[in-house]
Amino acid sequence: MKLHSLILMTLAMTRVYNSPGQTVKPEVFAPGIISGPVNDAAPAFMPDGKTVYFHRSSSTLGVILVSHWKKGRWSQPEITSFSGRWSDIEPTIAPDGSFMIFASNRPTTPDGKALNGCWNGQHYPQGGGNLWRVDRKGDGWGEPHRLPDVINSDSSIFSPAITTNGSLYFMKPVADTGKFHIYRCEYRNGSFESPAPVPFSAADTISDVDCAVAPDESFMIFCSRRPPAKKMELFYVSRINGKWGEPVDMGSDLIPSYCNEARLSADQRTLYFSSGYIPSTTYPTDTAVTREALRRSAWETGAANIWFIPLDRWHKNR
Repeated sequence: MKLHSLILMTLAMTRVYNSPGQTVKPEVFAPGIISGPVNDAAPAFMPDGKTVYFHRSSSTLGVILVSHWKKGRWSQPEITSFSGRWSDIEPTIAPDGSFMIFASNRPTTPDGKALNGCWNGQHYPQGGGNLWRVDRKGDGWGEPHRLPDVINSDSSIFSPAITTNGSLYFMKPVADTGKFHIYRCEYRNGSFESPAPVPFSAADTISDVDCAVAPDESFMIFCSRRPPAKKMELFYVSRINGKWGEPVDMGSDLIPSYCNEARLSADQRTLYFSSGYIPSTTYPTDTAVTREALRRSAWETGAANIWFIPLDRWHKNR
């Protein structure tokens, strides 16, 4: 599919309309279908943009779902063929659509137990994660296999991002503080080299998490409370001539609540992220406003919904 056609389709599927001089506010992605009453996050699109994988989670749930764009709307999500037994989250699709990598608390051995997690000085029983790969098999998927120990060097490895050349970004906690840093693992001659933290993610007192990386590594968007952020906010950083620049806060007013799980559309023109933001109500109101709020209450519960916003403004500043 040509890039121009893919962009037009993406706009139609996410209902983004950007008029000259108009500030575009984030919108909820497929409310009541993909954004539901529990936590939804990390949309990963197949290259044609017509299939999306994402995770749905709660205190006792973690599963990867799939939805398809059919007849002008997204289909009701279904559990993927390889998910449903363990806590599987944060899917990401290779740029060519040939495989997926996701985080899971699956045991490292066939007879093992679910992984425990530990970060920020806290322990999370059965809340750990390693990265797993599953390859595309025709119209379906094969069996997942765990990535090598050079990547899964800890029981709290999360949030993968795949580049065109097969290199992998992910986050893991630093041993002395437990704060998450973003790492890059070069893929060379059929194997992964030792991972290294990206240069701007090296302050042990700050957690940088949930990176969304362009396939050509020309830019990254990640989540952090680093200054000047007052909460978990989104940061944009460009990579020029192989060197990362300084991250720029995308704005505390982007959404008046926390943000996490940054992700990109198939054409890299739209940013997705999750937030539990609920618009406030001013009283007195009227029946029409209340009726709309009642309709939204089926999915607007305070749990994380998936939001989106076009990236044109930030791309122009590159």
